[in-house]
Amino acid sequence: MIEVRDLAKRFGAVEAVRGVSFTAGDGRVTGLLGPNGAGKTTTLRMVSTLLAPTAGSVRVDGVDAAADPLAVRARIGALSDARGLYARLTARENIAYYGELRGLPEARIGRAIGDLAAMLELDPLLDRRADGFSQGERMKVAIARALVHDPPNVILDEPTNGLDVMTTRSLREAVRRLREAGKCVLFSSHVMQEVAALCDEIVIVSHGVVAATGTPEAIRAAAGCADLEEAFVRLTGAAGEAP
Repeated sequence: MIEVRDLAKRFGAVEAVRGVSFTAGDGRVTGLLGPNGAGKTTTLRMVSTLLAPTAGSVRVDGVDAAADPLAVRARIGALSDARGLYARLTARENIAYYGELRGLPEARIGRAIGDLAAMLELDPLLDRRADGFSQGERMKVAIARALVHDPPNVILDEPTNGLDVMTTRSLREAVRRLREAGKCVLFSSHVMQEVAALCDEIVIVSHGVVAATGTPEAIRAAAGCADLEEAFVRLTGAAGEAP
């Protein structure tokens, strides 16, 4: 479980995040939505302990991220917007290297790679060098690296951005399997179809604050419309007019 309370981040005179609060539960997919510049990626980086907040708190499975960031990192698998692979290593070697960094024994890394290859359809890629991978292939390997230590909490920053239809479908199915395994999945996306298909809860952020939160049905009801995309536009527009 991920609990975010009054989270804020300032970069000089710019307030990127201004008091964001939400809870992402176990066995559920929570979508973090917002226009470009709304503070989504900054929020995810603070949750992942990549950025220190200016104010507020993050707790992961009850562990305070500021007090014990290493313990929090052990409990999360994060895919950030930086997805570079080591080009001269194979997919298997890229994943194994991250397992070694996590301190996993060789046998466990081998089992993890087998399980992840099955979930993400990686078998044809495992012994190919990453140099020359398509964007979708690179994304699958990057997600496998993030999951190699079987974390109970998974953070994905726009995992399907720019992918083809078949790869997108594959990754959506992987997210469903993570939910079925009881993981807490927190992800950002601009694709309303994806959000409607996957999310149990939605948190809409606009101008660094939470504009709305709830189930997809509750979000549509709050906006007074039946379409999730239209609800998003109405709710983020209302937030933008606030002082």
